[in-house]
Amino acid sequence: MEKIIDTVEAIAHEKGISIEHAIAAFKEALINTAKKLTSPENIFEVTIDNQKKDYKIFRTITIVDDADERLAGNKEGFMALSTAAEFDSSIEVGDTFKSEFNLEDYGRTASANLFRELEYHIQREIEQSILERYKEKVGTIIIGTVTRIDAEDNTYVEVGELRGVLTQRNRIKGEKFKPGDTIKALLRYVSINPKFGLFLELSRTSPKFLEALMEREVPEIADGVLEITNCARIPGERAKISLRALTSNVDPVGAAVGVKGVRINAVSNELIGENIDCIEHSDVKEILVTRAMSPAAVRSVKISGEKAIVSITGDQKAKAIGKSGINIRLASMLTGMTIELNEIEGQSASKSSDSNEVSKTKDTTALESLFK
Repeated sequence: MEKIIDTVEAIAHEKGISIEHAIAAFKEALINTAKKLTSPENIFEVTIDNQKKDYKIFRTITIVDDADERLAGNKEGFMALSTAAEFDSSIEVGDTFKSEFNLEDYGRTASANLFRELEYHIQREIEQSILERYKEKVGTIIIGTVTRIDAEDNTYVEVGELRGVLTQRNRIKGEKFKPGDTIKALLRYVSINPKFGLFLELSRTSPKFLEALMEREVPEIADGVLEITNCARIPGERAKISLRALTSNVDPVGAAVGVKGVRINAVSNELIGENIDCIEHSDVKEILVTRAMSPAAVRSVKISGEKAIVSITGDQKAKAIGKSGINIRLASMLTGMTIELNEIEGQSASKSSDSNEVSKTKDTTALESLFK
């Protein structure tokens, strides 16, 4: 077992893990091997000499009373007080000392056991290293290639050295994938599962996926000029997102939408045509609720605890509720408040204004003098 530390370091470079993690795996393998050769109850300690590229194993021996039952079951890990007193009269029950343990005394059995243990622990360190690396990417968009779709409609995606799983509930309704497709998805979390092993759970339905797409398309968000304060989605149908400008010279809605809607359309296309409403955030709850109810024109908002009573005219009720209640649901999700509609008499100001504009256009008496 000469120069085994060099071998362990070479394995670390080959497998792409740190030398510290490889050495830790080696120590664990040595301890487990020593326990298999002696007794699982024994306590071992390993020291590494980086200069000499050598290691030593020490077994901890505990001093016990002569009548202690552990002496019969595991004589190597314990020593009777009377025996220990022959070497040191001041020694007491409970004291410990270390004795060097040499694996080479056990020949090929030790080598075979050490190889299996080292292989196992190196693999665990590799998995742990990958796990930590991908944990740092949780909440970000990753790109992968579809490898297969199983009978339960789970989509398996190859992402680097790992396999991602996009379950049916994490996929936008109506979208289909086939092997070979390249897809974008949000990394929800990394886990070790008995069924999938080390795998990535992906999502295309999470509001965080929309936020991450917006950050990729809108440089002001990535640069910290704009901040996404909240997001609400009904995947594949509609979404609302509130933004706040952190500098006074930036229009949050205009920056998010882009020239001729180029930025927001790019995000919408990735989400299979999902309609996205961008609103400017406000710390004043009444204003925030008013903006969240867009495109409905709101007359007034009254806040009562966690409930917002929104007064609207009859002609705006359909817009306020939206198809299948989608607008009011998203507004409630975005603001975190229960929204109650209060229908009042009259028409919205915008409709009245439009009516006045039409009547003025039809009145041509003021133009008659031009044709005399």
